[in-house]
Amino acid sequence: MREVDVAIIGAGTAGMGAYRAALKHTDNIVLIEGGPYGTTCARVGCMPSKLLIAAAEAEEAVRRAAGFGVLATAPRIDGVEVMNRVRRERDRFVGFVNETVEGFDPSLRSKGCARFEDPHTLRLDTEEVVHAARIVVATGSASVIPKVFDAVGDRLIVNDDVFDWTDLPGAVAVFGGGVLGLELAQALNRLGVRVRLFGKGGGVGSLSDPSVRDAAAAIIGADLPFDPDADVQGITREGDTVVVSFRGGNAMHEERFDWLLAATGRAPVLDGLNLAASGLTLDERGAPKVDPLTMQVDGGHIFFAGDVAARIPLLHEAADDGRIAGDNAGRFPQVQTHRRRTPLGIVFTDPNIATVGASFAELSERSCDFATGEVDFADQGRARVLRQNRGLLRVYGERATGRLLGAEMVAPRGEHLAHLLAWAVQADMDVETALEMPFYHPVIEEGLRTALRNLSVNLGRRTENPPRSIDCGPGA
Repeated sequence: MREVDVAIIGAGTAGMGAYRAALKHTDNIVLIEGGPYGTTCARVGCMPSKLLIAAAEAEEAVRRAAGFGVLATAPRIDGVEVMNRVRRERDRFVGFVNETVEGFDPSLRSKGCARFEDPHTLRLDTEEVVHAARIVVATGSASVIPKVFDAVGDRLIVNDDVFDWTDLPGAVAVFGGGVLGLELAQALNRLGVRVRLFGKGGGVGSLSDPSVRDAAAAIIGADLPFDPDADVQGITREGDTVVVSFRGGNAMHEERFDWLLAATGRAPVLDGLNLAASGLTLDERGAPKVDPLTMQVDGGHIFFAGDVAARIPLLHEAADDGRIAGDNAGRFPQVQTHRRRTPLGIVFTDPNIATVGASFAELSERSCDFATGEVDFADQGRARVLRQNRGLLRVYGERATGRLLGAEMVAPRGEHLAHLLAWAVQADMDVETALEMPFYHPVIEEGLRTALRNLSVNLGRRTENPPRSIDCGPGA
């Protein structure tokens, strides 16, 4: 039996972060991985999806060129080369991660799938047994596939499968109006694949502000068929074809696709861990409650980190989870709380969809006394110059203090606006301080200034909005 101070189950983003943090306290640790090295982000998430989106953006740039008076021949999509680059660059990113893990001391790594035998004992499927004083569980997440999709058999895929394609298909039905569904549906559509996006419950990404959600649905829907609350009546298989029957308006429709892409969310990987033997208190889903400030469970020696902790399934959050869990596992029982970063989520659609800080729904549910400010990018100067003038940004501020609380947006260059706002929220900045910051002209960020000015008026700190042309151009 191997005796260690800290055992870490999973060598993904969270697991690697936990390893590095725990190693600062003890070198008697083991990092256990049952599958291939390489994070979800590098293999099947952030990076390969952005490679596909980059190809779609290149196609869109050529297609839109005529709007600037630049005449080009219609782009021809070479699906084989598109997917060659996606896989080639994906493999490079995975290779970088593998090099990092393989650079860890081999004596501190074990290969095998681990399961609890008791609160301190792990048995690997290699029959190795590890007794650990503290344990970090960082087993990640896996795609959720509703049973209704079973009818299509091997014509069902998840996002992981897309990036192993050797060519682009003719038609794909995408189910799920979340981050993965939105990004992949729009990218595939722009690359010449016939796509229909079926949502459920009216959701568009993680947006909760009705005004922004409606704007985003309309913008995405202008590019491809998208129903955020689709009324699907049937899903069947005919030969190598997926047949989807759905109600649209007052009529029934039937459409055929090569594939059904299930982008219906991800769930923590708990199967096989035998958590019942861990001594932890588990809910009806068989999952424990995790303290987000310590990543500790039940105040004891077991910590959860990353997607398996069921907090916010994003790489930067997983990295923070791992750092916190590993630090506390290493220093246990002197556990410390850690301040969490301001929530920040970005969907790489065109325009970007983003959420920052407290959401509209959160502020409303806790009866926070807040005001909103907004900007419509239809006439925003820089956005019109770029022919990217679609979108709506809404920012929220506390009435009593003027402090910025959060924002939701579908906006051109929204990934950058979201970062500026996240930094401002984390710094406890108020709206007047934000308005004192420099804004160059002409830039998209002037749209944010317009929203902040509007928020200031609605908070009662200013009496009126300046004229739209005050800084040279309309919508500045």
